[in-house]
Amino acid sequence: MYIYDEHDQRLVDERVKQYRGQTERYLAGEITDEQFLPLRLQNGLYVQRLAPMLRIAIPYGTFNSTQMRKLAHISRHYDKGYGHFSTRQNLQLNWPKLEQVPDILEELASVQMHAIQTSGNCIRNTTTDQFAGAAADELEDPRPYCEIIREWSTFHPEFAFLPRKFKIAVCASAADRAAIHMHDIGIEVVHNADGDTGFRILVGGGLGRTPVIATEIIDFLPKQHLITYLEAILRVYNQLGRRDNKYKARIKILVRATGIEAFREKVEKEWATIKDGPATLTEAEFDRAKSFFHSPDYACIDDDVAEAALAEQAAQNPAFDNWLKRNVEAHQAPGYAIVTLSLKATGYAPGDLTDKQMEAVADMADQFSFGEIRASHQQNLILAHVRKDQLLAVFEQAKAQNFATANINYLTDMICCPGGDFCALANAKSLPVSEAIQRKFDDMDYLYDLGPIDLNISGCMNACGHHHIGHIGILGVDKKGQEFFQISLGGSQDKDASLAKILGPSFSAADVPDVVEKILDTYINNRTEEETFLDTYRRVGIDPFKETVYAK
Repeated sequence: MYIYDEHDQRLVDERVKQYRGQTERYLAGEITDEQFLPLRLQNGLYVQRLAPMLRIAIPYGTFNSTQMRKLAHISRHYDKGYGHFSTRQNLQLNWPKLEQVPDILEELASVQMHAIQTSGNCIRNTTTDQFAGAAADELEDPRPYCEIIREWSTFHPEFAFLPRKFKIAVCASAADRAAIHMHDIGIEVVHNADGDTGFRILVGGGLGRTPVIATEIIDFLPKQHLITYLEAILRVYNQLGRRDNKYKARIKILVRATGIEAFREKVEKEWATIKDGPATLTEAEFDRAKSFFHSPDYACIDDDVAEAALAEQAAQNPAFDNWLKRNVEAHQAPGYAIVTLSLKATGYAPGDLTDKQMEAVADMADQFSFGEIRASHQQNLILAHVRKDQLLAVFEQAKAQNFATANINYLTDMICCPGGDFCALANAKSLPVSEAIQRKFDDMDYLYDLGPIDLNISGCMNACGHHHIGHIGILGVDKKGQEFFQISLGGSQDKDASLAKILGPSFSAADVPDVVEKILDTYINNRTEEETFLDTYRRVGIDPFKETVYAK
């Protein structure tokens, strides 16, 4: 992973000192609420329903055991002993005291972490595949490119006050585990016919009040032009994006209003002024970035022997066998595997982790995965480099910490925002609904029979729970002060991305689990052999589901 040099460390330390002074002046009444707002936002601090919320950056989802232990320490001493992993590969603290936030930032800086640009109208934390650098289906490791983007975008003076927040995601694998179609800019690492690395760039995606699937703006951008082309897009957006209405300020609105052809022309015209200029990337720069993401010191393991031993262990332990099939993925290195630790055990808020569990994950990372941890936008954690002959030991330790629920990519591996329990913007409490669904659908054999299903829950139209791209999406809405939930079907974050369609009138919280059951029954009654939920939905359409759910 990337290691700070003296410039990085000084930059972060100076920002902590600067923000400490700003906070002291605010508490002394020398800075107004309006003046303090952009200052605290660009240091990751929101004011939520009951308390401030601090969002801590985990750049491209990669961090280490030392950093995880620091997060445990901070959550224990400055919060209520837990944290929430979000869909942006960040960690959120829901109960910090405003006056203690500078102390938290100083603690983070001591382990090369920060909360810079995790909120505000700026370029946010760049996200990528949680299996990057280990995935068997990977073209190449996307994280060096993410790091280059991070360095370029941090404190970029031209883009510190954009019309609205701006999110970038990078994918380099056959499967899109970064949801690049749903970002302001989506970047896919590709190779041309000559084997040269470049990027397919998508623009204008996003969820929220107006969900939009991003559109391709260029099919192959030579890699040396990555930063200048991104800068051209940002300049056009910064100049033309609306600032009079925050609901129409995202780049997706500009691209739709302009049309992709006209928008591309504007970007190309802007790009011509900076292309091949000082921001053009060199091979030396790529080599520097890649030097931080070299493969760990893998042991030499006979994969056939490891697989045979694993099969014997699985045959003797059905629970372990289920976990292997659902929570373990293929690795690039012989004899190794990728493990996803599920943060979706029944009765626990999706993405939440206690301070003691954080320390347990750090211990497991040190013991089994070269001290490395990943956070996914599905709100789980990953040990990316586990020897196959240690998988049973990982399973036993994960089980002791409630991390071994064998549900990855199944119904109860749901994405869920904190909702009305915490967020001042939420219309409804999403966490009780997620728990009710977890409890109703606790028969794992039934879930396995259903096959992979993405169920996503948002407490409001801001769509932090990505309900628009769930196979089943649930949205909290307010009806004259009462909480109701709108159901949508058919979304997908994959390379064949689609937006879900609203099923019909909304339901009370108590009705939602039964409605989900009717949806699943409709799927079972209409599917063909080996057909997934999304396949069936796309074949039969929404009407059979609507008829079943709303039948009198």
